[in-house]
Amino acid sequence: MKRRFRVLSWFSLAATMVFGFLGSLAAEPQDGGSAVIQNQQPAVAQPAISSAALTINIDKTTLSNGGSIKVTGTAPAGKPVYLEVWAKDHSVRSNLFDNKRDKETGVIPYIFYITKDMPAYYKIFVPKEMQTKIDAVKKEGKKWSYSALLKDLGADAAYSVPAKAAIDRYKASLMASVIGSRGDILPGMDEKENRKRSMQLVKSRFRSIDKVVSAAVDVRPDGSFSADIKIREGLAPGKYNIVAVAGSDVRSTPAVFENTISFPTVYLENAGTSMNLIYPFVLSLVVAIFGVLMGAGGGFIMNPLLLTLFPVLPHTIVAGTVTPTVLFSQGSGIYNYSKIKFISWKLGVGIGCAMLLGGFIGPKLTELITLDQFKFAFGWILLVLAGLMFWQTTPGYIEKNKKEQAILKEFKKRAEASAKGK
Repeated sequence: MKRRFRVLSWFSLAATMVFGFLGSLAAEPQDGGSAVIQNQQPAVAQPAISSAALTINIDKTTLSNGGSIKVTGTAPAGKPVYLEVWAKDHSVRSNLFDNKRDKETGVIPYIFYITKDMPAYYKIFVPKEMQTKIDAVKKEGKKWSYSALLKDLGADAAYSVPAKAAIDRYKASLMASVIGSRGDILPGMDEKENRKRSMQLVKSRFRSIDKVVSAAVDVRPDGSFSADIKIREGLAPGKYNIVAVAGSDVRSTPAVFENTISFPTVYLENAGTSMNLIYPFVLSLVVAIFGVLMGAGGGFIMNPLLLTLFPVLPHTIVAGTVTPTVLFSQGSGIYNYSKIKFISWKLGVGIGCAMLLGGFIGPKLTELITLDQFKFAFGWILLVLAGLMFWQTTPGYIEKNKKEQAILKEFKKRAEASAKGK
């Protein structure tokens, strides 16, 4: 029995050696069907470069409503160094309506992309010698491509944070907007497509090249680098991360600093920016006085003024914010106009029903248009209204329209009677 056991053990060991030898032959590279086994050295895996090969330091950890930070560090010699900087504590919404005709298929997609994970601040700093490339892209005007810019600068590897944002997409239509819907939600995208669309959303959100890319990194032959990072005023409070990237295989651990703000500067969460409230307060006071004087809340004046004086505010946020603020001026205006009996409630209710429907449709359409389209439409509306009002004040118009004259006289009498009553 023992002898039989020993025989089986030796047989098992021999079989293991044979099969192991055959397995090693199968693993060797083949050349013309024959295995080459002579003079083969065991393969040695190349170690990946760790973050220890790339260091980063900052000269301060706190800023007060923006400022400058000195970044220094070391990287593998001969590699360009990029700095990715983003707001860690605050994210904002970014959306894009793709209504451009596809060059290959000739079809307009009508797809609405939206994410709520866009960092409130995001920027990549590249080596200083790449400034000429950035200037060349600026000459393209509004047609510049963020993905093409990153590729031209070799900064693809530095782009990582927005690429991970969750993006929803909808098959949009005019009818869907009218009934208050973005359309039918489409299936999720793969990683490559998500990255591509995230770059388009970065451009849609920040618009300007200078807000997303800057040439500020000075890289020396020995691999050491330095950069003066300027963080502009009016950004989100909280913590920010700075990560150095060298080539495509090295990322440093994040360096963290904090941006602080204090009243009267406040952070506007949905706009992703901070603002001193004193300036819009004074502006709104003046606009409300003249707006109510013309029988309006002043929103049509506030809208273009805010977009012009405070360009950091997205046009969608301006349109949405101005709408409820008009309630304050309209409320007090309604009270005072009713005291002097200048309100026709039948006409007001009739017009109000139409405005109720328009107020439902308008916000959805605002989502689908760009800032330039918004300004173009708003500008023409103001020009038409201004032309009509000017025409109605001309002597020829007043002469021909006796009814208008009678109304003006009646208003004048009521105003005089109201003044005497006081």
